[in-house]
Amino acid sequence: MPPTDRATAAAPPAASSHAVVIGAGMAGLTAARALGDAYERVTVIERDALPAVPAPRRGVPQGRQLHVLLVRGARALEELFPGFLDELTAAGAVPADTQGEALWYLDGHLVRRAPSGLVSYGAGRPLVEHLVRARVAALPGVRFAEGTEVLGPVVPPDGRRVTGVRVRPLRAAGAAAEEVLPADLVVDASGRGSRAPHWLAEAGCPRPETTRVRADVVYVTRHFRREPHHLGGLRGVAYQAHPGAPRGGAVLSVDGDRFAVVLHGQFGEEPPTDPAGMLAYAERLPGPEAAEVLRTAEPLDEPVRMRYPAGTRHHYERLDRHLGGFLVTGDALCSFNPAYGQGMTAAAQQALVLRRFLAEGAGDLPRRFFRAAARAVDTPWLLATGGDLRFPEAAERRGPADRLLDAYLTRYRAAASVDAALGRTFLAVAHMVEPPARLMAPGRVLRVLRGLRALRAADGGAADGQGDGSR
Repeated sequence: MPPTDRATAAAPPAASSHAVVIGAGMAGLTAARALGDAYERVTVIERDALPAVPAPRRGVPQGRQLHVLLVRGARALEELFPGFLDELTAAGAVPADTQGEALWYLDGHLVRRAPSGLVSYGAGRPLVEHLVRARVAALPGVRFAEGTEVLGPVVPPDGRRVTGVRVRPLRAAGAAAEEVLPADLVVDASGRGSRAPHWLAEAGCPRPETTRVRADVVYVTRHFRREPHHLGGLRGVAYQAHPGAPRGGAVLSVDGDRFAVVLHGQFGEEPPTDPAGMLAYAERLPGPEAAEVLRTAEPLDEPVRMRYPAGTRHHYERLDRHLGGFLVTGDALCSFNPAYGQGMTAAAQQALVLRRFLAEGAGDLPRRFFRAAARAVDTPWLLATGGDLRFPEAAERRGPADRLLDAYLTRYRAAASVDAALGRTFLAVAHMVEPPARLMAPGRVLRVLRGLRALRAADGGAADGQGDGSR
């Protein structure tokens, strides 16, 4: 049985208090963990029948794709569920020093390898979700309502706060009757298909503003058997797509003796799913590693393709009036280009925000939570959209300051190929353990200049900081 995760310092729950979470994905599960400290009962409502073992499910269509638990996400899950990382590793996840045990190609430049102390975890989404779900299910007062659809929140005529949710079983014989489930707090963690803006409008509340940044990314994942000779014994390799070379990909050690190989492309570049086509696509990446795995490793399943059109952020923090007792979290709040692997980490960070505010008291909770959650997603949103907006096809207007920053970061990526300290800072920012401003710190600017001089000297004066990104 997993260790108890209930915080000893949590405030005692109110008598017969009940919170409802819509969705049993990572955002819903981590939110339920936070709610378990402050509410006597927590009900997690999920449309799917939840598998008893780690397995993909319909409600998580990206579950078969490559996933990585970023450094910040690993630390957040350990904070929410003490001992979780040991449990995850024992179940087959592969921990790795992000810079010392993996290769990174940034704009076609290979980042200089060195031990970094930044440990991420290669694990399939079904495994991570299965272990988190078991932890949540073991909490006192938590129950799961599977195969159930949420039709909307219950809001009295005064429109001030929710008093419950309307639900309907999906698999009952005949016409299933609608039911009302009373609740003191409702948290929508239903993902990118969230109907929360529509529900707010129905209740007479303002809808949030929405920002979308075109990503137009298509990605294909296939799993292979991992053997000791692959990647020279390293844990993984990643290739960053960039303007002029919109192809990217990664090979990651996951779930024991498996590799997850993902190929992705943006703005018209679409990886194929047939073996010969995937190999030809990988052979045009800036390093040979992914192609070698595709050429020599034993495939374990069929390729799976996904398309992601745009990053989407709903600005609930800007509303001048909130519906009491109603929160939104995870992809329902903000979703990112999946190529950056930020979703699970962002969800866990928002759960930590929720837990902190609930420990302080539930008064004015929506306003407080949405403002703090917005700050929590600022960094992953900046990183993901900043990468997408480098492409002129994103069709977003950028000012002189943006172009100046792009030029600096292009040179930064090149200099990281000769300066391991620059590589560590870049990866620490990408894994959300250091703020993006660290990339522009005076000491880092000086190192970039020195790195570029070293590159020019090595290239006989021809280096300009641009990788060609192709082979």
